[in-house]
Amino acid sequence: MVHATQTGIARVGNVQIRSGAAMLSGELSIPEGATGVVLFAHGSGSSRQSPRNQFVARTIREAGVGTLLFDLLTSEEEAIDMRTRQLRFDIGLLAQRLVEAAYWIRGEFDYLSVGYFGGSTGAGAALVAAAELGETVGAVVSRGGRPDLAGDALPKVRCPTLLIVGGLDHPVIEMNEEALARMRCEKELKIVPGATHLFEEPGTLQAVAGLAADWFRRHLHSVAAQ
Repeated sequence: MVHATQTGIARVGNVQIRSGAAMLSGELSIPEGATGVVLFAHGSGSSRQSPRNQFVARTIREAGVGTLLFDLLTSEEEAIDMRTRQLRFDIGLLAQRLVEAAYWIRGEFDYLSVGYFGGSTGAGAALVAAAELGETVGAVVSRGGRPDLAGDALPKVRCPTLLIVGGLDHPVIEMNEEALARMRCEKELKIVPGATHLFEEPGTLQAVAGLAADWFRRHLHSVAAQ
């Protein structure tokens, strides 16, 4: 068990989160005074070790918000997915694991508000999880995501949601615009000029990280204060 007080420093390295028969590995870091923690839902072919996710996570922590980077698939499932590419599109499975990770966080740190940061297919799963959890989730940010994969869950999302897309990622811009139109929560679409899908161009990932950190800082408030 991880124990912490609201006023203390709660920095935890590697953690294990059970989801059904699966045990998911993650990296948890909560700055002193944090009122929220962001769960990362990485996209297809990515992991918690992704340099892009690690960079965004550092920026979010610098804004005073905790992060939990964890793998949505076990190592055995990753090996299967590398061959079949099926599990990364199993939105129901990924969303259920995000739900259980949120419950784990709330069980260990009940004063923290939970947010999701999703990339690619992970964004669709994050929105499905947010729709199921309702007020348990304080905010969602999608980076180059596929919110369209959330389908009928989109109108059920209640938390403030920010969709970030590269200005040169034309098919994904259209998917995000269509998903945004179906949502009924506080919502915003930000286009990063000159960026392709992975935000590899100079300065574009920094722009994503800044937008995400600001969104979570504004919307993740201590549960104890509500």
